[in-house]
Amino acid sequence: MLIGEILERAAIAPRVSALNKRQVLAVISEIAGRQFGLDAGVILDALAERETASSTGVGHGVAVPHARLDGLQRMRAVFVRLDHPVAFDSVDDLPVDLVFALFAPPNASTEHLRTLARVSRLLRQADLREQLRQARTPDAIHALLVQEARSSAA
Repeated sequence: MLIGEILERAAIAPRVSALNKRQVLAVISEIAGRQFGLDAGVILDALAERETASSTGVGHGVAVPHARLDGLQRMRAVFVRLDHPVAFDSVDDLPVDLVFALFAPPNASTEHLRTLARVSRLLRQADLREQLRQARTPDAIHALLVQEARSSAA
């Protein structure tokens, strides 16, 4: 699954203000609800439930929250960059400012795990994280993620 197939420019928010993890998940849920035509409250509940199992803060200021959602026909994503990092119970205890949220249909087990692994690998690249932090528009962020995903798949 290519990043460009699951992440639309309209699902990218380059300047988000949030004070804590719950607010970050709420913003993501609102964006996802609008983009996917689903209830934001249901999305928030699914993300929050997943976070109770273990944090999706993968380190280096990155989180990859994810959930399976009834009503989705294919993998989808939301990307937000926070104005100020927030505590996310990350594996390295660092606050998070880059959040790539993945959403899958209930029956997409293998595809969901493969895409999750691919996004996590992609965001381990220090130079990409820095470029994402400097990018100012959804178009610029989308181009960085799609270009880097293509070159890492080659």
